[in-house]
Amino acid sequence: MTPETVMDLGQQALWITVLLGAPLLGAALVVGVLIGMLQAATQINEMTLSFVPKLGVLVLTLLLAGGWMLRTLVGYTERLITGIPGLLQ
Repeated sequence: MTPETVMDLGQQALWITVLLGAPLLGAALVVGVLIGMLQAATQINEMTLSFVPKLGVLVLTLLLAGGWMLRTLVGYTERLITGIPGLLQ
């Protein structure tokens, strides 16, 4: 296994991690900013006001994007496992 192969595998793993994390992090970011603006406008500084909507949006995002995330991860894992014989040469 050459160093280029190892770097390529690491790059693919990091890209899959970014793809899988992006929907959840993006949804949490958008809700956090909206709730933060609402709190700044109304001067309500309650911590649970930010936590509960984020949790709900994350659950909804997982329900909507969970199938795609699972298919992406399984596809990457299948490619990685089936490619093992080629990596050992």
